[in-house]
Amino acid sequence: MTREALAAESVSARRGALCCRCKRWTYAPVEVGYVERQSGPGVVLWGCPSHAVPMIPGPMPGELERGA
Repeated sequence: MTREALAAESVSARRGALCCRCKRWTYAPVEVGYVERQSGPGVVLWGCPSHAVPMIPGPMPGELERGA
């Protein structure tokens, strides 16, 4: 396999993600969470646009307050 083919394959593999709620592939993934692990890197949880809004937490207390 050529270098160009490997580069094209790796780019196309990153053009979407599996929704953690409906388990369908989406080409417009939204990050909805992050799971820490004791060893190794953590895992990003992705959601499709229709499921991302209810899964993302709203503003935390104090985030909407304006500074004086």
